[in-house]
Amino acid sequence: MRLDKAKMYLEDVLAHKQAIPFRRFCGGVKGLDVDTLYISHIQVNQAAKQRRRTYRAHGRINPYMSSPCHIELILSEKEEPVKKEADTQIAPRKPKGALRSGASS
Repeated sequence: MRLDKAKMYLEDVLAHKQAIPFRRFCGGVKGLDVDTLYISHIQVNQAAKQRRRTYRAHGRINPYMSSPCHIELILSEKEEPVKKEADTQIAPRKPKGALRSGASS
């Protein structure tokens, strides 16, 4: 993208005329029906703690920790059930002993 075109795009974004698409994790979004999506998997993992300091009286310092997390959310599309075929007449099976030839009793 050329510089003058990039400047116009940025001005339009600041004026809320255009949006910057979020493309980081949108790999398989094409062709999904939004009305049939449901949450198929959700998981929350503990992330690394962020350390800060809080200053106390008489020159003491205490830790001031935050506990962030990673949230994983997977949406899937509901599938339409396949109709079961009508029951057909199945031929009865012959007993196994009747199929063998040459067996002596």
